[in-house]
Amino acid sequence: MTSIRVLYVEDDERLARLTLEYLESHGLEVHLVARGEQAIADVHAIRPDVVLLDLMLPGMNGMEVCRALRQRCDVPIIMVTARGESEDRVRGLEGGADDYVTKPFQSRELLARIRAQVRRARGELERKDKIVLGELVVDLATREVAIRGEHVPLTTNEFAVVAELARRPGRVLARDRLLEVVHGTADEAFDRSIDVIVSRIRAKLEHDPKNPRLLKTIRGAGYVLTVGDP
Repeated sequence: MTSIRVLYVEDDERLARLTLEYLESHGLEVHLVARGEQAIADVHAIRPDVVLLDLMLPGMNGMEVCRALRQRCDVPIIMVTARGESEDRVRGLEGGADDYVTKPFQSRELLARIRAQVRRARGELERKDKIVLGELVVDLATREVAIRGEHVPLTTNEFAVVAELARRPGRVLARDRLLEVVHGTADEAFDRSIDVIVSRIRAKLEHDPKNPRLLKTIRGAGYVLTVGDP
């Protein structure tokens, strides 16, 4: 596995230092911030492979930070907290976290969880040249898409969006994330080009593009490719 970049959000100086030293000793690149607001501001500059996010933070708490990050990017988030109650774990996962670690944690376990999340995000757990979602087939090797057995001609940008969504079926991806896939950046916050691309994709894939069943809009959040048949 190539180098892993971690954005670590923790205000406990001693724990942060010990954890940072352990992770760096195993080859990870760790960027440490003490406040959630700073993590939100830095995430696009740092471009981490995973965010290690403490729940109890000064200012914005971890849950608020998690939701804000989910509006900006699709980076894996591991919530870290002293609380072990199942309700807190559920709230964290519902808020967009991908995993949950309770303090005090074993450093080796934390490292394993980080690596697992990064492998999953990079598609290294299960490399597939072809993704099949109901009647939709996305061939990552040939960069071709078929629906109901019919080849669908897509532009480079249209294929990039479909492939990104198909890799995470049923999961909402923010507009900023899709903008990064297409343009390499999401800095142009008012760029509506992704909406135009989605509209074109729907015209090619959907029975009724005005009432999409496959590529759906989640108001205020982004887009999702449904798992069932279109």
